[in-house]
Amino acid sequence: MKTVFLGITGSGKSTLLAAVSGRKLGQAGGAQIEEVIAKVPDERLDWLFNLYKPKKNVHATIDCIDLPGLSFADDHTRSAARRLLNQVRTAELLVLVIRAFDNAGIKAEPLKELSELMTEILLADLELVETRIEKLEKQVNKPSKDQAKQKAELEIQLKLRQTIEAEKPLKTAIANDLELELVKPLGFLTLKPMVVVFNTSENNPAQSFDTKDIIDSSIPVISVCAELEYEISQLDEESKKEFMKDLGLAESAASKFVRSCYSALGLINFFTVGDDETRAWPIKKGTIAVEAAGKVHSDIARGFIRAETMHFEDLKQFGDEKAVKAAGKVRLEGKSYVIQDGDIIFFRFNV
Repeated sequence: MKTVFLGITGSGKSTLLAAVSGRKLGQAGGAQIEEVIAKVPDERLDWLFNLYKPKKNVHATIDCIDLPGLSFADDHTRSAARRLLNQVRTAELLVLVIRAFDNAGIKAEPLKELSELMTEILLADLELVETRIEKLEKQVNKPSKDQAKQKAELEIQLKLRQTIEAEKPLKTAIANDLELELVKPLGFLTLKPMVVVFNTSENNPAQSFDTKDIIDSSIPVISVCAELEYEISQLDEESKKEFMKDLGLAESAASKFVRSCYSALGLINFFTVGDDETRAWPIKKGTIAVEAAGKVHSDIARGFIRAETMHFEDLKQFGDEKAVKAAGKVRLEGKSYVIQDGDIIFFRFNV
């Protein structure tokens, strides 16, 4: 679950990442790629922890990569930025952080900055397509066991080039899952899920922006004042609650942002509870019970018998497991059961 934070130098992405991870500023944000673990807030898990009172409460996490600030001022900086972009093609989600606050007399131009960043990401993919086409054109005329596959990929890559040159989303050129599987290993940036974050000023943290002419409407757009969120993240829990109450906030924008990333990754949580710990387990939507069991331990998947399942909302409504069972809300599910967000599961297995 690797998420890459991208932004033009001065966008404040390192401040945002510090806010969502709780780290101190100055620990990263330099010339090196840094990795930080951010906890995914989930009030349901905290409620379960208070009910069961185990030794540990284990949240799901996202692995965040802080890419050095990008610059496209000239050919030299653009080339350096392109090299950086090529290093994060294995990421599963791109977070584009856009400066929407004036800084040191420099007026913010957020929509122009977003457009420029999207263009450069597209051009980075075009460069990759060109390289791949050149290689395939040399290979397809040589008899080999992969010749048919190479010809099929070349046809797709030519379509991708036309699509990028027309400045259209790459996904519009992919006709089916088979074509997607052929090009997926290359890690095209514009085929990845994205979240756009406008880093706003403290005076107008919820400022909105019309991005319809720049990005696809399916891409989540969030406004966050990273500086304010960072200040909140450095407070102890009691002070944090008081500060947010004074601001009229029930939840920090940073927490909402992390959950937006989680959702964009196509992830949901199921829970396990016990004396040792309450834990949120991140899985892809559509995961079946035996696969979810394997997330807990491979032995559980191998010896899977049943998944004893109740839903968080039922537990919260009835108050404890005994009452949930009495209400007939506990189910025994088989291997092919599709896990639902908020399921609380006890796996029965025999090894």
